[in-house]
Amino acid sequence: RTEKYVDTPYGKPSDALILGKIKNVDCVLLARHGRHHTIMPSNVNYRANIWALKEENCSHVLVTTACGSLREEIQPGDLVIIDQFIDRTTKRHCTLYDGQHSTLSGVCHIPMAEPFCTKTREVLIETAKKLGLQCHSKGTVITIEGPRFSSRAESCMFRSWGADVINMTTVPEVILAKEAGMSYASIAMATDYDCWKEHEEAVSVDKVLKTLKGNANKATSILLTAIPQIGSMEWTSTLQTLKVIHCEVLLPPQSPKYCSLKEENVMHQRKSHSVLMSLLNTFFLKYLLPHVNDEY
Repeated sequence: RTEKYVDTPYGKPSDALILGKIKNVDCVLLARHGRHHTIMPSNVNYRANIWALKEENCSHVLVTTACGSLREEIQPGDLVIIDQFIDRTTKRHCTLYDGQHSTLSGVCHIPMAEPFCTKTREVLIETAKKLGLQCHSKGTVITIEGPRFSSRAESCMFRSWGADVINMTTVPEVILAKEAGMSYASIAMATDYDCWKEHEEAVSVDKVLKTLKGNANKATSILLTAIPQIGSMEWTSTLQTLKVIHCEVLLPPQSPKYCSLKEENVMHQRKSHSVLMSLLNTFFLKYLLPHVNDEY
């Protein structure tokens, strides 16, 4: 493996990029909260993270996230391959096109009807089934600002909105990945019932971490099985569609950096599909990133 420290127009990423292979597939590993978990959700430099991965020619972003369950049927320990989000963040930069960087000029009105890559999600869902894991094939995540947990009134309100799970990191990560023309999919790991159940113990850090340890093994199994499959599949059409969508929604019309990068170096080499995994704890590739934990 190789550790690579980089800088971006948006500042430094959360940590060094770790370049290597997982079952012969080129991968880039990045700890979202830093390898020692020192960055709270509001302070994660999501834009720098996505930019750095794009510069390394990553085509897919596979992430894991701990979450609270807002549904009885999604039990602690279950996995959810989320397909929609509700944004309740308040302090985060949600676009690469902020008018502050000459590299990317204009305004990007990126479509968000389908935030997550359907094809990549299907691979994760089928992999979970083959492994016999309790996995829900869809779900809506509501991302809150944090770092505090929700009040009971908020938790009940989020349920009434149709949210299935709650976390603190999916937004703006999924938005930025789509702006960058990258395939993004997330494995949400239910650790608790938040606080909407009156007779259930309310969420706490200790409870989250205890359940997370068991969930991490499940997520690791999915990723290590899915990555070789993703690396062997044909993605030209999917990635080209993402590229075209993002290029056609810019005002005024232009050819930004992500549209003008040479295709052979970015998205259309089946042999060089790269994968980002936001690491959650010492059970996942602990020989690379010890002492890494994640939260909502």
